[in-house]
Amino acid sequence: MTISNETKVGALTAIAIVLLVLGFNFLKGKNIGGKNIHYFAVFKDIQGLANSNPVVINGKQVGNINKTDGGKDMRRIVVDINMKEDVIIPDDAVAVINKSLLGNVQLDIRLGNSGTALKTNDTLKTIQSDNIIGDAMKKLDPVLYQVTKAVKSLDTLLGTVNNIFDPNSKNNIKGMLDNLNKTTASLAVSSASLQGLLNAQTGALAKTLDNVSSFTGALKNNNEKVNQTMSNLVATTDKLSRLDFEKTLNTLNGTITDLKNAVGKISSNEGSLGLLLNDTKLYNNLNATSNKINLLLDDVRVHPKRYVNISVFGKKDKNGPLLVPLPDTVNAPYFKKP
Repeated sequence: MTISNETKVGALTAIAIVLLVLGFNFLKGKNIGGKNIHYFAVFKDIQGLANSNPVVINGKQVGNINKTDGGKDMRRIVVDINMKEDVIIPDDAVAVINKSLLGNVQLDIRLGNSGTALKTNDTLKTIQSDNIIGDAMKKLDPVLYQVTKAVKSLDTLLGTVNNIFDPNSKNNIKGMLDNLNKTTASLAVSSASLQGLLNAQTGALAKTLDNVSSFTGALKNNNEKVNQTMSNLVATTDKLSRLDFEKTLNTLNGTITDLKNAVGKISSNEGSLGLLLNDTKLYNNLNATSNKINLLLDDVRVHPKRYVNISVFGKKDKNGPLLVPLPDTVNAPYFKKP
């Protein structure tokens, strides 16, 4: 069977295309002809990590970076890890990006001690990458490293202070300093006044203390009198405490009760005094008796011969007795005729 040249050219072209695709994938780090095991890791800063960069475990390359995707906000960059070898990775393993002095970037996976392994398409934990340049400076010149670190801290501090001390804050601090100066001046004046107050010769406090001393001396000199006064006061209070106030109050209360009962009886119609004050019969009888006495006195005054006959030659008074008192009697308590 004869194969035409066109067939040979087509077959060679197909083989070349397949080899080209396989070579391109190989250069990209994809596992050709094997299982594709992928893990993911999320970083805030990938420090130049690119596709096909190696993935290393304990110094041995076990895979490469398939791709990186930060989305539109670029706040979280997801790294797709393509494993070339079938390696058991514990679930407490961490991924860290290391950058060498020559600028080469790789992803290191640091294995943990967990007995549970990650599954494909799981996400690895991440930590902050090591500062290789800083470690090298620390080993070569520790003093220079510490100075550099201190300068960075000082720069950060100065930047923070500069942000805090805006113009308003500066004006406030200036005002505080002015107030502090005024307060210091006031304290100086107060100190001078206090010094004058404490002066042993002319100070008011010294005079006050002298007066207090004199007063206490007088109290000391009259101590016996004060003690006697207190003794008298104690004796008086003892006598007052021995008085039977309760008995006295009970007696007074009984007296008030009796007086109240007596007044109540007087106000009522009970007893002679109550009847005398409240019964009108006695008043009427006394008024009638008074009226009769007035009538009798008027009759004696008008017709004395009827009662006393002292005339030898006179005639006997034959006029009848008075039936009504005479009207010349003043303020006589007569009854008015109805």
